[in-house]
Amino acid sequence: MNNIIVYCETNGNSVAEVSLELVTKARSLANQLKIDVEGILIGNNLNGLEKELFAHGANIVHKAEDPRLEFYQTLPQSSIVCEIIKKEEPQIGLFGATPAGRDLAPRVASALKSGLTADCTSLEIGEHYEKKTDTTYENLLLQIRPAFGGNIVATIINPDTRPQLATVREGVMRKVELETPLKGKVKNWKVDEIVDKKDFVVEIIERHVEEKKVNIKGSQIVVAGGYGVGSKENFDILFELADVLGGEVGGTRAAVDAGYIHHDRQIGQTGVTVRPKLYIACGISGQIQHRAGMMESSMIISINTDSNAPINSIADYVITGDFMDVVPKMIKYYKKNSK
Repeated sequence: MNNIIVYCETNGNSVAEVSLELVTKARSLANQLKIDVEGILIGNNLNGLEKELFAHGANIVHKAEDPRLEFYQTLPQSSIVCEIIKKEEPQIGLFGATPAGRDLAPRVASALKSGLTADCTSLEIGEHYEKKTDTTYENLLLQIRPAFGGNIVATIINPDTRPQLATVREGVMRKVELETPLKGKVKNWKVDEIVDKKDFVVEIIERHVEEKKVNIKGSQIVVAGGYGVGSKENFDILFELADVLGGEVGGTRAAVDAGYIHHDRQIGQTGVTVRPKLYIACGISGQIQHRAGMMESSMIISINTDSNAPINSIADYVITGDFMDVVPKMIKYYKKNSK
């Protein structure tokens, strides 16, 4: 078993953000294991996309190009990925926890009889001692994710199966280009030789993609509200603050479930992961489910009437008070002192 392989999704003429994040993380893990990173690109008109992967740390890129693969389809994609993994025998396989990744990874794991951990928020290399058999497993992939409704953080291992497969949430890893892109190698695969014609039984006649109206992940300033905000109308003042600061508004799952804010703006374990330069948390208690989606923010300001709120433990600044009193003052003084 060797190398780390990453299934790379594409968005039009570029590689998906989550895939570049995974290649960056794979490069870090591979350096510890002294192995290579391999990427898988499947689609049509993939010319030049391998350069993005080389720039983020891939040594080898496997490409399967065919007009029929322009859009994601479960059967042909799973056949291709399984065949590449069987030939390359990687010890680790990574997928984004996207709709495509969540569909594909379980099929690949089932076909290869490998373990799979879903929605990881962290990946590390480590060892595990099995007391029953007096066996020490070295260089395992430690797959870390919230469990039991987010009440604990679990570390999951697959000591007896290879490859060790995991899906990773978008935004939890940093996307970083190497100072000098690697001079990687491209391996081209002939689709007709590895995919059965029956796998193309579904034909995509038309595809409609609606652009996201909200881009919380890309915002450098996020103003977020929790259940403590109290109502949908009270969120208006958070939107006003975000507008003044040039940021976006997010919310916790409790706020979304209460109907205070739309699900597109949910931050946390079951929402999006953000890492802005400034995160202002209003009326948020800060349970682990929410912190998992924002704790990598550069600066965190917590506004809460509860001085012992869990989120205060990770906040850079804590304002103990009612956000309805504090936020209007922030708006007033920012407008007064900004150019």
